[in-house]
Amino acid sequence: MNEREVLEMKKYLVFDMDGTIADFYGVANWLDYLKAQDTTPYDVANPLYDTEELNALLTLLKRKGWQIIVTSWLAKDSTKEYKKAVRKAKREWLARHNFPFDKIHLVQYGTEKSTCTKKLGGYQILFDDSEEVRKKWKNGAVVNANENIIPTLYNLLNA
Repeated sequence: MNEREVLEMKKYLVFDMDGTIADFYGVANWLDYLKAQDTTPYDVANPLYDTEELNALLTLLKRKGWQIIVTSWLAKDSTKEYKKAVRKAKREWLARHNFPFDKIHLVQYGTEKSTCTKKLGGYQILFDDSEEVRKKWKNGAVVNANENIIPTLYNLLNA
């Protein structure tokens, strides 16, 4: 594929939330909260990046034709009510931090994330902290979100 073909193709940045853009695992006793079906970790997690810089970068990338998608798992072994509460908490977190997304998929824990965006086609880059999820990604490139993702976003912006 040449550079022109890539430029003309639909382009997607797919972001996980927990451990990728939200410091979910930095919330004390996060697993105990989940076991108790309590949304506190989703409510109080800090952003992992300076939100002004990240959001400005993503907005510039959107102007260059990239679409932003959030694809994030719900809590493992949760009730229907808790899934609904977690979906609400995650949407509120994104709104509170002005994360500029175009589409969102909040899916059952363990869902293969590539199935959520497969039908979109185009060129997709997944940003995820889970090695297991990155290994199963079939829709394009992956970025290890355990490392700083900001340089990768700048590289995409300057490409």
